[in-house]
Amino acid sequence: MSTLREQLEQGAAKLGLTLSAEQFDKLMGFLDLLQKWNKVYNLTSVRDPQEMMSLHMLDSLAAVPALQRYVASLGKVPGERTAQLDVGSGGGLPGVVFAVCCPQVDVHCVDTVGKKAAFLQQAAVALKLPNLKGIHARVETLKGPYEIVSCRAFASLLDFTTWSRAAIADNGIWFAMKGKHPQEEIDALGKDVHVFHVEQLQVPGLDAERCIVWAQPADDTH
Repeated sequence: MSTLREQLEQGAAKLGLTLSAEQFDKLMGFLDLLQKWNKVYNLTSVRDPQEMMSLHMLDSLAAVPALQRYVASLGKVPGERTAQLDVGSGGGLPGVVFAVCCPQVDVHCVDTVGKKAAFLQQAAVALKLPNLKGIHARVETLKGPYEIVSCRAFASLLDFTTWSRAAIADNGIWFAMKGKHPQEEIDALGKDVHVFHVEQLQVPGLDAERCIVWAQPADDTH
C-alpha cells in the first residue's frame, strides 16, 4: 500500500469515517487527476503529493463527518437526493471529496474559471461520480434551491452569503469551512443571516486551527 493511501485511510479512521475500498480508490484517483491536470492548468499552488494529501485532501475530509451528520438529520427516505452547491470549488476541494464520501448528495461545484469547471466535469466522468457536476459561472447568477451551500477558504462570510443568497433554499444552510474562528466576519453579517453554530475541526496530522461556520437565512424584519 502506498504511503499516501495509508495516510488517507488512517486519517479517515481518526475522523471516525467509514469509507469503502471503492471510495478510497476514488479519492486516490482524484489525487492523481489533480496532480496531472495541475501541471497544465495550475489548479492549486500546492505541487507536492504529500502536501496535497495533508493540506487539501485530509483538510477537506475533516469536514465530511459534519456534512454526513447534517444530511442524516434531514431524515430523507433512501434514494431521496440532497442538493448541495460548493462555491469557488477550484480544483474540487472539498467538492469532489464531498461527492465521493456522500453519494446521496448531488454536489454542484461552481467556479468562475472555465478550466477549473472543466476539470471538475472531467473528474466526474473519470471517477464515475454521477452526483458531481462542474459549473462555469458566477455564483450570483445561480438559482437554487440548494439545501446546502458550502465553501472552503473562498471569501468573507458576508460576500459568501450575499452572493449565494439566490441559490440557497429557504430552509437551507450555509456550511463555510474556515481557519481560525472568524468572529470579525460573523460580526459583519447582516440580520438576514443567522450563525447558529461554529464547529471546531481537527485535521489529522495538521497542527492548524479549522472550523465550520453553520448559518441559515433569517428574517431580517425582526
